[in-house]
Amino acid sequence: MKIAVLSRNKNLYSTRRLLEAIEQKGHTGVVIDHLKCDIIMDEKGPNIFFNGSTLDDVDAVIPRIGASVTFYGTAVVRQFEMKKIFSAVDSLAITRSRDKLRSLQILSRAGVGMPKTAFTNNSKEENKVIKHIGKAPVVIKLLEGTQGLGVVLAETDKAAKSVVEAFDSLKTRIIMQEFIEEAGGADIRAFIVDGEVVGAMKRQGKEGEFRSNLHRGGSANVVKLTRAQKSSALKAAKAMGLAIAGVDMIESKRGPLVLEVNSSPGLEGIETATGVDIAGKIVEYIERNISKKRKPKDKVKA
Repeated sequence: MKIAVLSRNKNLYSTRRLLEAIEQKGHTGVVIDHLKCDIIMDEKGPNIFFNGSTLDDVDAVIPRIGASVTFYGTAVVRQFEMKKIFSAVDSLAITRSRDKLRSLQILSRAGVGMPKTAFTNNSKEENKVIKHIGKAPVVIKLLEGTQGLGVVLAETDKAAKSVVEAFDSLKTRIIMQEFIEEAGGADIRAFIVDGEVVGAMKRQGKEGEFRSNLHRGGSANVVKLTRAQKSSALKAAKAMGLAIAGVDMIESKRGPLVLEVNSSPGLEGIETATGVDIAGKIVEYIERNISKKRKPKDKVKA
């Protein structure tokens, strides 16, 4: 079986680990830069060209699509799907997860526990928005922010007003969320593959930092999920339609609250913290689906 990892950098940890896992399972692995793919459509059907050749010999793809190239990256994934080539992550699910507002709307509809969130087109009414949340402190996030960037903690109503005005002057869209003080600057990432939590870690922000992202200097340790945490993570991934996902949660007085569902979660932090071969779990998931696809149909009795 030939499995393509859609990645712009073959030296990234996640890309390297996926290639290793593919080869360890006895398959052929290749890295394809999705930005260098050409999407061709005519009456003969959908096609994809890479380095001047058609990609007809690929059995499955593992999308590793960066947030900055979501539009083109998901178009490439969708083209593979049109060619009936299995994708480990659905193109529509990637698009949903990258739209922060839409993903929160989906999670809310599914009844997933989450911090109370407000979004408005009238930024000059920030006091009314804060009242929807409750009271300061509040967390203000850029809708386009990633890895903890564009996330600000406003400890007073006055500070919140200043932050909103600053973002508004830059013509950027924001959401406002309640601040969960009891989380203590820590969150939990549950890594899900095919409806199963295959690993979980607790990430703790550095002293004085309320964001727990590893990119912001946080630390990570393996953790065993409670039944409620596991249920919330699985429910969130299912609502987003993601077979592979990193679900970020925080603990609160009312139980686990989901912050985000990541469609291209990194492998380095979770594999280092847990010691689990997550990349291998992903390849096994692909194997199961390709096996189902190739299974001969039962003969119809005469």
